[in-house]
Amino acid sequence: MKSALIVDDHPVVRAAIRIVLQTEGFNQIYEASHGNEVVSLIREHKPRLVILDLNLPVLDGLEVMARIKTNDLRCRVLVFSTHEPMFYQERCVRAGAMAYVTKTNKLEQLRIAIRAVMSGHAYFSSFPDSFSTLNAVQTTEKQMIDQLSDRELSIFRQLGLGKSNKAIAEEMHLSYKTVSTYKTRLMKKLGVSSAVHLRDFAKRNHVI
Repeated sequence: MKSALIVDDHPVVRAAIRIVLQTEGFNQIYEASHGNEVVSLIREHKPRLVILDLNLPVLDGLEVMARIKTNDLRCRVLVFSTHEPMFYQERCVRAGAMAYVTKTNKLEQLRIAIRAVMSGHAYFSSFPDSFSTLNAVQTTEKQMIDQLSDRELSIFRQLGLGKSNKAIAEEMHLSYKTVSTYKTRLMKKLGVSSAVHLRDFAKRNHVI
């Protein structure tokens, strides 16, 4: 039997993915809306495929993949996210994902990726043509972002969206002090002097 686990915090998205999976012959489909539910569900149901969003409550997708790897759980991970692949795709490859599809694509793209992954092939998005023509400043800034840890990148994105330290702490189950420390560290690493400049940095580099 073909089984899959959908991990996304939006019910409408999960419903759309479920339809695609059903048309591809999956007859056992499970769902999760929080990152901290994934490991236990994989252990319980042993799905062959996990379709994983990156922006999840409690644990984000990168942390989920790290736990899948740490626990030596055997499943094929397909990342389905709104995040810009320029900054996340390579991280997902290192984390063990077999495919990366952005939600801005039509669902047919997801269908193709599912078929590729289930056939044992990797499937990753191509970078936009503009990536090869980035000016020197943008290239340097991308290198700075690439050097951030997964947790730093996650918090950077949240700050870029204008969320407060308190809101980020509650969403990621961290202390306010921890988020504040990350914010200070990010500003230092990225060479900015205020939260406004941090948001501008995120927007300019398509992190949000």
